[in-house]
Order: sequence, then structure tokens, then C-alpha cells
Amino acid sequence: MRVSAETTQVRNLIDALHADLSAQGHRVAGLIERSVEALWERDAEKARGVIEEDEAVDREDVRIEKEAVRLLAHAMQSGASRGLGEGDVRRVMTLVKVNNEFERIADMGVAIAEKQEVVASLDGPPPAKFRMMANSVIGIMQTTSRAFETNDLASAQVVLASDAATERFEQAVLREVEELLASGGMSVDYALALHTIAGAIKRMADHCTNVAEQVIYVASGKIVRHQVDHWTAPQEPDV
Repeated sequence: MRVSAETTQVRNLIDALHADLSAQGHRVAGLIERSVEALWERDAEKARGVIEEDEAVDREDVRIEKEAVRLLAHAMQSGASRGLGEGDVRRVMTLVKVNNEFERIADMGVAIAEKQEVVASLDGPPPAKFRMMANSVIGIMQTTSRAFETNDLASAQVVLASDAATERFEQAVLREVEELLASGGMSVDYALALHTIAGAIKRMADHCTNVAEQVIYVASGKIVRHQVDHWTAPQEPDV
């Protein structure tokens, strides 16, 4: 069946928007890496840079969403929508959802950077488990970005499999904070800051799993569901 010029144009626009969002994913991955570095290096300037960079992420988030709306409007007005298949529609839906997830991950990076001053005022760095947890989630975000960019199902599954490990990390670091607070080895303000940091790191991982779900959906048309202690295998949507 011959593909119309209008349909080809819309698909090219989808490809271009996917490339823009892939670049946004890499930008966000770098942002959260620098936010963690600012914390452990006690670097106020780097923390301010993270907060300023989030403004660029927000602008791109708004632009991509507007472009997705224009793309759909153009597809309907030009008649190209008649030539689009389910896979094309899934791609556009995924672009909008992933765009929001990347923006939320950047927000969590800012939440971490904003605690730099509290951490820097103390004699020592945060507990080592925090850095381990943060490094783990930085790796998860890098894998997430790669999975989205290349529609890589294997990488998306790796992201989902990391979810349980991130939860264990969070439980371990918060337990250590509570023990230090109870023993007088940590101030209340410091403990609250570390709770915020741990929560932000965990939410980053949650947003990454949301992106991984979308990668699986756009690549296969199937969905995965989160159970109490595991993710289901990809399955056809209920109808």
C-alpha cells in the first residue's frame, strides 16, 4: 500500500520529536549526576548550576509538549491521520508521557541540589550508602535514556529489574539515618535533609521505571504491571 506524502511527513516529524526528547533524556541524566556531585563535593556553584539548568529542561518540556499537540493537529488537518497505524499513535502518546517523566526526574535533581548547603555545613559527607544509592540511580537513568533513544526492550527490562534494589537501598539508608539520629550522631535538620535526598533518589528511579514501561509499550504494544515484589511479563492490554 502506497504511503502518502502527508503520512510520511508526519512520521518524519515524530522521528524529529523523538530525537529532541532523546537529547532531553541525556540532558536530564547529566543534570542529576551533577546534582549528586554538588552534594558530595560540597560545591555550591555546581548546585546553583543544576538549579539554573532545570529552567532549560522546563522550557524544552513545554516546547516538546506543544510540538506534540501541533503534530497531532497537523495529522488530522492534512488527512495524514488516515495513513497512520497503531504504532504511530503509540509513539506520539509515549513522547508526551516520557517528556513529563524526564521533567519530573530533573525536578528531583533540583531537590537534591537544594540540600547542598545543609550537607556542606556539616563535618563529614553523607553516609556512604547514600552515594551508592545515588550512583545506582544515575546508572538507571543512563540506561533509561538509552532504552528510550533506541527503543531497546532489553534495556527497559533492566530498568524494571532495578526497582527492587532501589527500594532496598532506600530502606537501608533511612534505617542508618534513624539509628544515627537516635544515638545523637546526627542533627534533626541533617536527618530531614537526608530523608529528602533519599526520597528524591527513589522517585527518580520510579520515574525511570515509568519510562521503561512506555518503551516496552511503544516497541511491542504490550504493557507491564507492577505487583507487590515484581513486574509482570509484557502482556496484551485488557480490552
